Amino acid sequence: MVSGNTIAGVAALIADPARANILSALMAGIALTAGELAHAAGVTAQTASGHLTRLVDAEVVAVEKQGRHRYYRLISPEIAQTMELLSIAATAGPRRYHRPGPKDEALRKARTCYDHIAGRLGLALADSMQTCGNVEITDGTATMTPAGMKFLEAFGAELGEPGRNHRPLCRACLDWSERRHHLAGRVGTALLNRLLALKWIELVPGSRALHITPTGAAGLAAHFGVQMEAAS
Repeated sequence: MVSGNTIAGVAALIADPARANILSALMAGIALTAGELAHAAGVTAQTASGHLTRLVDAEVVAVEKQGRHRYYRLISPEIAQTMELLSIAATAGPRRYHRPGPKDEALRKARTCYDHIAGRLGLALADSMQTCGNVEITDGTATMTPAGMKFLEAFGAELGEPGRNHRPLCRACLDWSERRHHLAGRVGTALLNRLLALKWIELVPGSRALHITPTGAAGLAAHFGVQMEAAS
């Protein structure tokens, strides 16, 4: 059993606004420099360095050195899942009215959730695969069917190996903006990577948002029956 003190220690790390913003920036699934994370957190480089040291020491964030630069990333998909669940808690219940802006709408339409697709696009893909019998989503659990495995192979989505962390093949991840489950695990990553390779979606610099391209809008409709407009 994990002690309450240990849980409280991790929670205290996330509770700081600057560190929460750093972790949110890393939810894009891209390794970032300390300078980029300082900008995302709205703090000085020196302050960001101190926060990153604490996050690395707590094994919440990993750091890799390339030449003169150090790149930071979330240490595991489980940390990303924790941040997604906290986002749901943060948006639940009564709150002051906030007029949705273009950035909010873009994130709700399609975004990365660390290493898979979230937002309305993520939900549409999950719904499509479930309707076609490629995946079964029940009580918050996602299971690939034999037909689904064949579909992914034909689609060119490479699942990869579980790795030393025994990463699950398919997992249901609760979406903070849609309040339903999208697909995570190796299946979620394979779909994200394949759609990026086909140029059906594009990463938006400095954001977790994903743009659907005109080619992508047509491809999503043809292969998944998903009707979503391309980004203007």
